Amino acid sequence: MSVIDDYLTTIEPDKRAELIRIKTIAKQLVPNAKEVISYGMPTLSWKGTSFLGFNAHKSHIGIYPYGGEEIALFKDKLNKANISYSKGAVQVPFDKPIAKELLVEIITHRINRIKEKK
Repeated sequence: MSVIDDYLTTIEPDKRAELIRIKTIAKQLVPNAKEVISYGMPTLSWKGTSFLGFNAHKSHIGIYPYGGEEIALFKDKLNKANISYSKGAVQVPFDKPIAKELLVEIITHRINRIKEKK
Protein backbone atom coordinates (compact mmCIF):
# COMPACT_ATOMS: atom_id res chain seq x y z
CA MET A 1 0.00 0.00 0.00
CA SER A 2 1.13 3.53 -0.72
CA VAL A 3 0.98 6.45 1.71
CA ILE A 4 -2.07 7.70 -0.20
CA ASP A 5 -3.79 4.32 0.09
CA ASP A 6 -3.09 4.34 3.83
CA TYR A 7 -4.49 7.86 4.10
CA LEU A 8 -7.62 6.97 2.15
CA THR A 9 -8.53 4.26 4.65
CA THR A 10 -9.26 7.10 7.10
CA ILE A 11 -11.82 8.75 4.80
CA GLU A 12 -15.54 7.95 4.80
CA PRO A 13 -16.29 5.31 2.13
CA ASP A 14 -18.54 7.49 -0.05
CA LYS A 15 -15.95 10.28 -0.13
CA ARG A 16 -13.09 7.80 -0.49
CA ALA A 17 -14.55 6.40 -3.74
CA GLU A 18 -14.25 9.78 -5.48
CA LEU A 19 -10.70 10.31 -4.21
CA ILE A 20 -9.75 6.88 -5.54
CA ARG A 21 -11.31 7.75 -8.91
CA ILE A 22 -9.27 10.98 -9.08
CA LYS A 23 -6.06 9.17 -8.13
CA THR A 24 -6.73 6.41 -10.68
CA ILE A 25 -7.28 8.88 -13.52
CA ALA A 26 -4.10 10.77 -12.60
CA LYS A 27 -2.02 7.59 -12.32
CA GLN A 28 -3.27 6.42 -15.72
CA LEU A 29 -1.93 9.67 -17.19
CA VAL A 30 1.28 9.71 -15.15
CA PRO A 31 2.00 6.09 -14.17
CA ASN A 32 5.34 6.92 -12.57
CA ALA A 33 3.91 9.67 -10.35
CA LYS A 34 5.21 9.62 -6.81
CA GLU A 35 2.55 9.36 -4.10
CA VAL A 36 3.09 11.56 -1.05
CA ILE A 37 1.18 13.40 1.63
CA SER A 38 1.80 17.13 1.24
CA TYR A 39 0.04 19.90 3.13
CA GLY A 40 -1.79 17.09 4.94
CA MET A 41 -3.43 15.69 1.82
CA PRO A 42 -2.82 13.05 -0.86
CA THR A 43 -0.57 14.52 -3.53
CA LEU A 44 0.97 13.22 -6.73
CA SER A 45 4.29 14.55 -7.95
CA TRP A 46 6.32 14.06 -11.10
CA LYS A 47 10.01 14.79 -11.47
CA GLY A 48 10.05 16.27 -7.99
CA THR A 49 7.17 18.69 -8.58
CA SER A 50 3.65 18.32 -7.22
CA PHE A 51 1.00 18.30 -9.90
CA LEU A 52 -2.18 17.22 -8.12
CA GLY A 53 -3.44 17.30 -4.56
CA PHE A 54 -6.90 16.06 -3.64
CA ASN A 55 -8.86 15.74 -0.44
CA ALA A 56 -12.35 15.34 0.99
CA HIS A 57 -13.80 18.24 2.92
CA LYS A 58 -17.09 18.63 4.76
CA SER A 59 -19.05 19.82 1.73
CA HIS A 60 -16.87 19.07 -1.31
CA ILE A 61 -13.87 17.34 -2.83
CA GLY A 62 -10.90 19.66 -3.16
CA ILE A 63 -8.62 19.35 -6.17
CA TYR A 64 -5.35 21.30 -6.12
CA PRO A 65 -3.28 21.47 -9.33
CA TYR A 66 -0.51 23.36 -7.51
CA GLY A 67 -0.72 26.14 -10.02
CA GLY A 68 -3.24 28.92 -10.45
CA GLU A 69 -2.66 28.92 -14.17
CA GLU A 70 -4.69 25.73 -14.63
CA ILE A 71 -7.65 27.12 -12.75
CA ALA A 72 -7.58 30.39 -14.69
CA LEU A 73 -7.23 28.53 -17.98
CA PHE A 74 -10.13 26.17 -17.30
CA LYS A 75 -12.44 28.54 -15.42
CA ASP A 76 -15.00 28.67 -18.25
CA LYS A 77 -15.25 24.87 -18.26
CA LEU A 78 -15.46 24.82 -14.47
CA ASN A 79 -18.22 27.44 -14.58
CA LYS A 80 -20.10 25.48 -17.23
CA ALA A 81 -19.91 22.38 -15.01
CA ASN A 82 -21.11 24.42 -11.97
CA ILE A 83 -17.87 23.70 -10.13
CA SER A 84 -16.62 26.35 -7.70
CA TYR A 85 -12.98 27.35 -7.61
CA SER A 86 -10.57 29.76 -6.03
CA LYS A 87 -7.12 30.89 -7.11
CA GLY A 88 -5.53 27.57 -6.12
CA ALA A 89 -8.34 25.06 -5.64
CA VAL A 90 -11.26 23.44 -7.37
CA GLN A 91 -14.22 22.57 -5.12
CA VAL A 92 -16.22 19.71 -6.56
CA PRO A 93 -19.64 18.93 -5.06
CA PHE A 94 -20.05 15.38 -3.76
CA ASP A 95 -23.14 14.82 -5.89
CA LYS A 96 -21.51 16.02 -9.13
CA PRO A 97 -18.01 14.55 -9.65
CA ILE A 98 -15.61 16.34 -11.96
CA ALA A 99 -15.76 14.98 -15.50
CA LYS A 100 -12.87 12.71 -16.36
CA GLU A 101 -12.17 14.74 -19.51
CA LEU A 102 -11.82 17.99 -17.56
CA LEU A 103 -9.59 16.40 -14.94
CA VAL A 104 -7.41 14.95 -17.70
CA GLU A 105 -7.10 18.39 -19.31
CA ILE A 106 -6.08 20.00 -16.03
CA ILE A 107 -3.50 17.32 -15.22
CA THR A 108 -2.11 17.28 -18.77
CA HIS A 109 -1.66 21.04 -18.73
CA ARG A 110 0.10 20.91 -15.37
CA ILE A 111 2.45 18.12 -16.53
CA ASN A 112 3.26 20.10 -19.67
CA ARG A 113 4.12 23.12 -17.51
CA ILE A 114 6.44 20.97 -15.42
CA LYS A 115 8.12 19.66 -18.60
CA GLU A 116 8.69 23.23 -19.81
CA LYS A 117 10.43 24.13 -16.55
CA LYS A 118 12.72 21.08 -16.46
